[in-house]
Amino acid sequence: MKKHIKEIISVSNEIYDKGLVPGKAGNISKRIKSSNGDIVAITPTLKSLAILKEEDIVLVDMNGNVLSKGKPSSEVNMHLEIYKKRPDVNAIVHTHSTYATGFAFSDKKIKRLEGFGEIKNEYLPYIEYEKPGSAQLAKNASEKIIGEDVLILKKHGVICVSDSLKEAELLAVFVEESAKTQFVTFMLNSAEDI
Repeated sequence: MKKHIKEIISVSNEIYDKGLVPGKAGNISKRIKSSNGDIVAITPTLKSLAILKEEDIVLVDMNGNVLSKGKPSSEVNMHLEIYKKRPDVNAIVHTHSTYATGFAFSDKKIKRLEGFGEIKNEYLPYIEYEKPGSAQLAKNASEKIIGEDVLILKKHGVICVSDSLKEAELLAVFVEESAKTQFVTFMLNSAEDI
């Protein structure tokens, strides 16, 4: 269990340092499979991912019952619903990165660029805004991310899922860099030649 918790802290620090989760925003989790049923280790609510300690990581069962000290992220139900519908997913990274979240607040879509798997759809999928932490957000996100590895939450942020935490982190970085590239492209294409 300790190695899983250390990995969560390491990835939390990395995505904070990369600017993907400013302040106390964002959360990550990892599903730990066991013969007694799956356990999810998740970052706590209202604590910056920059300063997490081992005792801050909260363990919950698949029904959301807390198995350790602390209070899990307010998005715990969204994570659990995704895990329930996606047995292939063992890690979730939820960011509020600047450029991708900027797209989430606009009417523009983020193109899926080459560099992170097969391009099946031209744009990253999204769902309309639902209140963070709400049952409706958990339901909509878990249904829309079936068959996908990224989901844009309108007026909110980004979810990246994978079999491993490192892959989910790399995907979150790639989504932000894709959004940044597209933002720069929009600006250059809209600028008049002087």
